[in-house]
Amino acid sequence: MLRNYLKTAFRSLWRNKRYTVLNIIGLTLGITVCLVIYVIIQYEQSFDTFHTKKNRIYRVLTVSPGESGKTNYTQAVPFPLPTALSNDFAGLEKVAGIIQMGKKLVTLEDGRGNIQKKFKPLVYFLTPSFFDIFDYKWLAGNKATALNDPNSTVLARSTAEKYFGDWHKAMGQVIKLEKQTNLTVTGVLDDPPENTEFQFEMVATYAMLKINEIKDWTTIDDIHNCYVLLQPGQDEAKINEQLIAFSKKYKDPENKATHVLQSLPGVHSDKRTSNYIGRVTSAERIRMLWMIAIFILFVACINFINLATAQAVNRAREIGVRKVLGSNRWQLKIQFLSETAILVLTSLLLGVGLALCALPFISRVMSLPLHPGMLAAYNVYALLFAIFLAVTLLAGFYPSVIVSAFNPVNALKSRIAASRNTGGISLRRGLVVFQFIITQALIISTLIILQQMRYFHRQSMGFTRDAIVNVPFYNDSAGNAKIAYLRDQLQNIKGVQQVSFSDAAPSNDGNWWTGFKFDHQAEDTKFPSVTRWVDYNFLSTYDIKLVAGRNLTRTDSVCEFLVNETLVQKLGLKPADVLNKDIDVWNGRIKGPIVGVVKDFTAGTLKEAVAPVFMSNINRRFSNVGVKLAVGSDAPSSLKAIEKLWNDNFPEQIFEYQFLDQRIAEYYREERQLAHLYEIFACIAIFLSCLGLYGLASFMAVQRVKEVGVRKVLGATAAHIVYLFSREFIMLISIAFVIAVPLVWYFMHSWLNNFVNRVDINWGVFVAGGMAALMIALITVSSQAISAAMMNPVKSLKAD
Repeated sequence: MLRNYLKTAFRSLWRNKRYTVLNIIGLTLGITVCLVIYVIIQYEQSFDTFHTKKNRIYRVLTVSPGESGKTNYTQAVPFPLPTALSNDFAGLEKVAGIIQMGKKLVTLEDGRGNIQKKFKPLVYFLTPSFFDIFDYKWLAGNKATALNDPNSTVLARSTAEKYFGDWHKAMGQVIKLEKQTNLTVTGVLDDPPENTEFQFEMVATYAMLKINEIKDWTTIDDIHNCYVLLQPGQDEAKINEQLIAFSKKYKDPENKATHVLQSLPGVHSDKRTSNYIGRVTSAERIRMLWMIAIFILFVACINFINLATAQAVNRAREIGVRKVLGSNRWQLKIQFLSETAILVLTSLLLGVGLALCALPFISRVMSLPLHPGMLAAYNVYALLFAIFLAVTLLAGFYPSVIVSAFNPVNALKSRIAASRNTGGISLRRGLVVFQFIITQALIISTLIILQQMRYFHRQSMGFTRDAIVNVPFYNDSAGNAKIAYLRDQLQNIKGVQQVSFSDAAPSNDGNWWTGFKFDHQAEDTKFPSVTRWVDYNFLSTYDIKLVAGRNLTRTDSVCEFLVNETLVQKLGLKPADVLNKDIDVWNGRIKGPIVGVVKDFTAGTLKEAVAPVFMSNINRRFSNVGVKLAVGSDAPSSLKAIEKLWNDNFPEQIFEYQFLDQRIAEYYREERQLAHLYEIFACIAIFLSCLGLYGLASFMAVQRVKEVGVRKVLGATAAHIVYLFSREFIMLISIAFVIAVPLVWYFMHSWLNNFVNRVDINWGVFVAGGMAALMIALITVSSQAISAAMMNPVKSLKAD
């Protein structure tokens, strides 16, 4: 019996090649999208799930009141926090402080102190207890003792092989960090997996930075985090309550910041905070991906249902003969479900193959380490089986019910009408409307996301970001002595317009926030501010405007400050009122008068509100050189000259540079990736919808061939015939547009609310999206309508 069902199904599918091909293409694309999205979701949700104690690991966050009743969350914590937590909390099994300071210069020297090799690995400074909390594979060394000595280090396998050729040779070797500290290799770790927030290449001791000597509970830095391991049975809510009292114990009464725990999965999924890899995939984004996957698959299934029910008219006589010969409805249902199963199985196999080809492309678009091997997991097999069952039942059940219900007498007399007995054209109308709701929603959403991305790119940040090159500057005593010389030499390079030394560019994704005393007050301000250490060329290089007062002096022997407008507003004063008032940072270690107020500029990203900023000319804190190139200059030649100057003066350093506009563009990488995804999925949804329309229009042309012939004999023009075919689809797409508009507005308005600086949703984008969908649909339908209209009416009227 099964063999007969399959044999008949294959014959039927082969006889209706167009129907078969259209359905396989649609289902293959839908299944491919599901597979690719599933792999992305699985990867995003796998971060740090390999740790055996993952359910008891938490990160400590700093929580502070913001403007308009908003609460601010940050992963940055005060430097004394880890030690204080270890001393005060009995419910914490382990506490680990961790600092990621970016790439640091590491050199290998011979016995005479000559540099043999130099590298810049990503360095983490952490307490030894970190490896009691997190599970990483040790290839050499003892995790209990490897970092007990402040002058010890642990290397990742790839780093050790880069330095020594073979990681086995790394143990006991001495390397020099930042030309200052000799470190002995006491351990080698296997390279961290791709799905962890800690992509360390080199680990050094937290104690080496002498963090325990810092008593400042106000200053925080995004690079400094704290992780804790709760004792078994401890309650997160109870610890959070204790943290409130803990914060009051150590902090000034005016400092309203407190601390809460964040679960380990939240480090990668809580959009209120960031992490060391600079990418958070929120639960909302995961839900959005699931919705897209399901909707795209629905669109493919809708195509199948529409085509199957439309084609049922052509199979009416076949059904009538089968019923006359004794087939019952159940057997006919199985027959049609068998055909569906064959189509779905074929589409599954093609979908897996297409997904294998698509993953490398999606990996580049999303900047994710996706690879074909991810499709070999057991959960992917389970998903494929679930898709097979769901799509077979969803796409095949309803057409099988409709076709098996045909009256055999009417079927044999060809009295089955496409508009009534084949499931009713109202069903197909509803399905087409649903298809185009999804399609238009994706088109309009994509346009809004692209508008927001264009806004980020074009919106002024309060400074110039074009044609500015930032070069890292190692500011030890030798480097500090060369600042004036380097400035003169850089400005003599052809194409260089301005040069500024600072700790960072105006916009930075890792800001240092600190409190300060204003105008001899006894306590720090109630709000922390972003610090910038800059020279007198900073304003002119980055084109930052003064509002009041003057620029910093050229000399570095006098400490002076510049502040921005937001800082002045937070003090409740006017720009002129703060001039010549003193700022005291870190209890008098840095102190001087405010000499100028600058216009606000974006110290972080345009996603956030403008931060209060103060700037001072402390050259020992300079770590960046901003070089502004003249418009129209030969940038490659200028960069080569800068590199030669750098190598001549810092032969032990590795010359690096980055254009400021490129770095700022990286701040919006996640939004850019989202835009690319929406573009891809919108194109797929459009294609699938048009595929369905093409199939329906083809069957309409076949069913109405005599009607078209009669109309042409009676004088109807080709344009009238095209209109006759198109008007129904115009109505359906218009209904879909009316439904899609409020849905898109609601979801995109919620998405845009994540940004302080955002575009307004205007009606133009809805009109553009609706017209795009309408034009694409009309072109698809018109191709069949024109073919029908151009047919010789004599042949049309003779058609069987």
